Amino acid sequence: MSMQTTAFNSKNTSPVLLNLSDLHLSLASAAGQVDILRGIDLQFGFGETVSIVGPSGAGKSTLMMVTAGLEQPSRGRVEVAGHNLTAMDEDQLALFRRDNIGIVFQAFRLVPTMTAIENVAIPLELAGHPEPFDGAHAALEKVGLSHRVTHYPDQLSGGEQQRVAVARAFVADPKLLLADEPTGNLDGETGEMVFNLLFDMQADYGTTLCLITHDLSLAARCRRTVHLADGRITADETVPAVAP
Repeated sequence: MSMQTTAFNSKNTSPVLLNLSDLHLSLASAAGQVDILRGIDLQFGFGETVSIVGPSGAGKSTLMMVTAGLEQPSRGRVEVAGHNLTAMDEDQLALFRRDNIGIVFQAFRLVPTMTAIENVAIPLELAGHPEPFDGAHAALEKVGLSHRVTHYPDQLSGGEQQRVAVARAFVADPKLLLADEPTGNLDGETGEMVFNLLFDMQADYGTTLCLITHDLSLAARCRRTVHLADGRITADETVPAVAP
């Protein structure tokens, strides 16, 4: 399958962007089978902001990995924008993520041998964008790093590295952005700045945001909070819309 010719960004008229149906994930261990996800049913709408909260070991990060197609469930179905990720092979999943899903990790995951602008340009280059570095520069400008485009990750602070990661996640205008503890490696003040930036970018792009966090004060910034415990959803709370 050619990465240059295959795309998955066809229009979808459904109000549901993400549909997780009866998701299970079990792994073998020396002590026997470990059930990490135990029947997750969840839907996200287009442009929604949703936080996934729960104690350590609840299955939050695993749920994100399965949602992104980075981990295959033992049973169940993952649909994003009407496409069944659980029916795709690795090449198809890579292409789908390229066109539809952005990811921000706690540990930044920048390529250390590439400058900030080169890191941000990666999704555009893979998608065959005619001017990937122009797009990357514009994205870095949005996160306040137009003066750091030629710097390598080890020349940037932790907050700056995460801002580069945020720019990279949004640069290809994904339908869904997954953020796993995006401020977990940052001090309080820097984390707040990055968190504000994440929501500003979400509003600008209209992206559906799924935030994985253990911090309930950060989770409350989302319109909806899903509580996870022992691989199951225990609560799903939505903040009522404020009347104009």
